Formats: sequence, structure tokens, C-alpha cells
Amino acid sequence: MKLTVLIISLTISVGGALAQSKSASEQVKVNPPLTIEKDKPVWMLTYFRQRYPTRIEIDAKGNTVEVPLPDPMLINKLHIALSTDGRHWTPLNDNKPVWEHHVRDPYVRRGPDGLWRILSTGGGNRNDREKVGPSCLYITSTDLIHWQVEGSLPLMKDVRSESGAFAGNIWAPEWFYDDKTKEYVLFWSSSFKDAGWKESRLWSCRTRDWKTFTPASVFFNPPYSVIDGTLLKQNGTYYLFHKEEEFGAKTGERRAIRVATSKNLEGPYSPVNGPLNQGQIVPVITEGPTVLKDPLQKSWLLFYDYCMTNRFGVSSSPDLIHWRVEENVNFPPDARHGCVSLLTAAEAQTLLNTYPSKD
Repeated sequence: MKLTVLIISLTISVGGALAQSKSASEQVKVNPPLTIEKDKPVWMLTYFRQRYPTRIEIDAKGNTVEVPLPDPMLINKLHIALSTDGRHWTPLNDNKPVWEHHVRDPYVRRGPDGLWRILSTGGGNRNDREKVGPSCLYITSTDLIHWQVEGSLPLMKDVRSESGAFAGNIWAPEWFYDDKTKEYVLFWSSSFKDAGWKESRLWSCRTRDWKTFTPASVFFNPPYSVIDGTLLKQNGTYYLFHKEEEFGAKTGERRAIRVATSKNLEGPYSPVNGPLNQGQIVPVITEGPTVLKDPLQKSWLLFYDYCMTNRFGVSSSPDLIHWRVEENVNFPPDARHGCVSLLTAAEAQTLLNTYPSKD
């Protein structure tokens, strides 16, 4: 199969997604002014911004081909947007960074001790990497305004491939608080291949003090390459939303969000057979999932970005299994890999006052 034929077939396979995946300029409309009401919660979306320079494809011979994409850009820094309905978001600071420091795939959540913690892709330097392998970045804040870089975490330093090599990456790290053991569970994706998306698995470790960590071990090992995991516990069940990272002439286009469930935090997790594309729950090509309770009704919202068409999306579900794409939404231009957290009205107002938008 020639590459041109592959691209045509992929275009057909993702036609439904592309019909919903408007360009960033078409998607973004003028929101009504954000109104924060006293004692009513506000939701915070933290993200970085990017337009990919290329789309990676694999032809029938197994060759990797990069297809150029228009108007690439990258801002690996922390951005914040606010919303009262989970569907229409107002970016702070005119959609510019709120902090001038490297932050990519920012997972930003408040711990049980009240401290905000960021885990971010990237960290360390070349000398560190040669000694302990890849790292991720650990950052804290008490107020979402003043941030402290606590250091780089070489979470895969104790793991080697059969040839004795370190993993090539630590991607999209997150943490989840285990209220049973009072420990933080950190999890991320890593691969020992020449590209982070190849034969990737989710790994995890634990810590109580963010200084000492248990050795990394495989957390989720499905029959496909997997990245971008995020966890939710509801009614005694753990839901692991993640991206299936398979594509090419042999597998077809399978880069999209799936969900797996378990009764135990440590697993094993069983993938759910969603209704789309033989098991997925949202359209292709999507990644970077995050989940919250729907502010408007008794359901859930699943956020993700259409990473090749430079827009954000959201689906709703009554049961965390069956999802429907929401059409009336508005997100900041070029937002990537978001994380949603709940704020008080006072916290949201402080952020608005600190990072006003001029437009």
C-alpha cells in the first residue's frame, strides 16, 4: 500500500472526527463574560499549547513517514482557563502563559494536604539522563500563582531493558492519592523503543513524602501501545482512561481514547469495548484525557484534544462507559493535554484578578 493510499484511507476512517474537528479559528467564539457567583464552584483547565509540525504515519512496509502539518507552534508553559459549566472556557492572560517555566502535559491537582502539585513531562539534563534515565518535573504551589520547582524525578532509574538500556521517555505523568494507604501513586507512560509511542506501557510507583519512591513497575499492560493515562474512582470502581497508540497500514488508525476498569487501584485493569473504532469511546485522533462531574446535570464530562487538528473536545456520559460528543463547546485556541480541577469562587476570582485578559 502506498503512503498516498494510506492517507486517503485514514482520512476516510476519521471522517466523523474531522467533521466535528473544526479548525481552532472556527471553534473559538467569543464567550460571554465569565461570571463568578459567590459560594458557587468554578472549574480550572490547566494546559500547554501546541500545533504539531507533522503527523507520524507508518506505511505497509513498516517505514515511518512524517506528513507535514500547517502552521506549527509550541509553548511548553502553564496556561489556565476557567469555566462555570465545563463547556465554555475563558482563558486567563489572553491565552498566554501564567508562568514562564517549562511545563508540558501539566497534571495539576490539589492534594489532601491542600498543596497544589504539578507533574510535567520533561526534566533533568543530559548528564542526569545518562546516569538515571529520563525524568519528569515536580512543581508545587499553595495558591496557583506562586510556583516552586521541587526538582526532577527519575522515576525509571531502577528499570532496564534486556540490553541494559534506560527507557527513552517518561510521558504525561500524573498522581493519584490512595486514601486507603495514605500514599501518592504516580503513573506515566514509558517505552524502551526508539520512539515513545512504540510498544509503550503505563508504569507506576508510590511515595508518602515526595522524596523517596518505590521502584517503578508496570501498571497497565494492554494488548496495544498505551500512553496518557488518567484515573478516576467512583462507587468502588477505578476507571483508567487512556490513549490507545496504534496506527498505520496494518492496524488502521487507532489513536484515540479508551477506558479500562478495575476494583483495585493496582489493577489488573480490563479494557472496556467501547462503541467506536472497535473499542474506543471518543473519535480519533484524540489524546490527553481528563474527567470531571458534569456541572449541569447528573453525568460526567471527558475532555481530550484532537491533537492533529488543533482543537479541544468534550464528551458526556451518564455512566463513565457510554459517551456522546458535546457540540456546543468553546475552548482556548491550541490548548493541549488539559487537566481539570475544582476551585472555590474566591480562588477563581483571585486568578481572574491576577491574570486579567485585555481582549
